[in-house]
Amino acid sequence: MEFPQVDLPVDVIAWTDVTEDILNIYKQSCRLKACIFVLCTEGSITVSINLMDTEIKQGDFAMLLPGTIIQFHEQKEKVRLCFAGFSEHCLNGVNLIQSTLSSYSKILETPVIPVNETITSYMQDYFALLARISTGPYMPNTRMAQNVLHILLYGINELYSNSQCVQKDSKSRKEEICREFIQLVIENYTTERRAQFYANKLGISLQHFSTTIKQVTGKNVLDIIAHVVIIDIKAKLKSTNMTIQEIAYSLNFPSASFFGKYFKRHMGMSPLEYRNS
Repeated sequence: MEFPQVDLPVDVIAWTDVTEDILNIYKQSCRLKACIFVLCTEGSITVSINLMDTEIKQGDFAMLLPGTIIQFHEQKEKVRLCFAGFSEHCLNGVNLIQSTLSSYSKILETPVIPVNETITSYMQDYFALLARISTGPYMPNTRMAQNVLHILLYGINELYSNSQCVQKDSKSRKEEICREFIQLVIENYTTERRAQFYANKLGISLQHFSTTIKQVTGKNVLDIIAHVVIIDIKAKLKSTNMTIQEIAYSLNFPSASFFGKYFKRHMGMSPLEYRNS
């Protein structure tokens, strides 16, 4: 995958009062290398998690696993969050799947869940402790960060095991198709941009596939594929020295000219204009 990858500069970092101003940094889609935990204490914010728009509101807890594609949308109202993150380096010594036992697949399926006031209160204390650990007076070493993460994961495993929101598995078949489609796009967008390819992969008719995606997301199939392709192109234009032709070939466009027209149709400007903007 070619999404810009985001890690943390230290093993563990935490704040108890993150506002929308800080989150404006993450307006571009990126793929997390770190593992991030968020508790919303005031307001709400819309976040794209693996290309699906998700509202995180007061009393919601989110766990974003490494590999998650995330983008914070423009904020209109005030929002306050507790935030904790553990770097890829720290995660190398922790088996996330083993630590969350039976809940790992549930966390992948439902990264945002509501928690009651009692749990919220406990979590706020925990985030406050993490914030103190991450700011000193002595910076935490990797082993300390890993031990803290183990305790946090144990609590989250219990939380997901007991959460009514997760247990009742209310995902409809249509939502399942949509999730599988987006996963397939992320795996295949560099070589496949045809709706028929994805319908075949999912084993359903093109018409049923197109209708289902439109009903669940409000967008058509080609728009969703283009969204992923454009994210990659924008990242390559801004963060690499690849020529326009090299970018076109890396994404299997038949020619630089065809690539330029595709980009302009979706962005309203040429790739070169975007690079220089």
